[in-house]
Amino acid sequence: MTDRSPDHQARPCLLIYDGRCRLCVTAKNGIEQLQSELAGNNVRMITYQSEEATRILGTEYRPGRPDVAFLVGADGRVARGLEAFLPLLPGLKGGWFLALLLRFPGATPLGNLLYRFVARYRYRLFGEVPLEGHSGPVGDESSRPTNSP
Repeated sequence: MTDRSPDHQARPCLLIYDGRCRLCVTAKNGIEQLQSELAGNNVRMITYQSEEATRILGTEYRPGRPDVAFLVGADGRVARGLEAFLPLLPGLKGGWFLALLLRFPGATPLGNLLYRFVARYRYRLFGEVPLEGHSGPVGDESSRPTNSP
């Protein structure tokens, strides 16, 4: 039997995003704006660079820039990359259209390929922003990856 208690349903999903990536921060701000417009959307967002993300991701956490975004469901399951955004699509502007496209054969592998490309080159394509609450320079060594994608 699945846990359908009010506490289980009230627990938000947790989106862990790269707090230094301009694209990621812009997407996070858009999701927050939509959440304020749509009652019942239950997603909490934290940066990958936070201590909370380090603790939650455990052995999946790697110092430096993350390769993907993570969505931790209310049940504790962790989705990565494009898969992390699929549950959020219905609440996003135009998300229903993208969800519809991803139902076609071959669309999901193509979507994953596109996600990996954008994730790998996001700093070159969209730029970098200072981490909120971080006093160091944007290009400091703590933001450099220790592993390559």
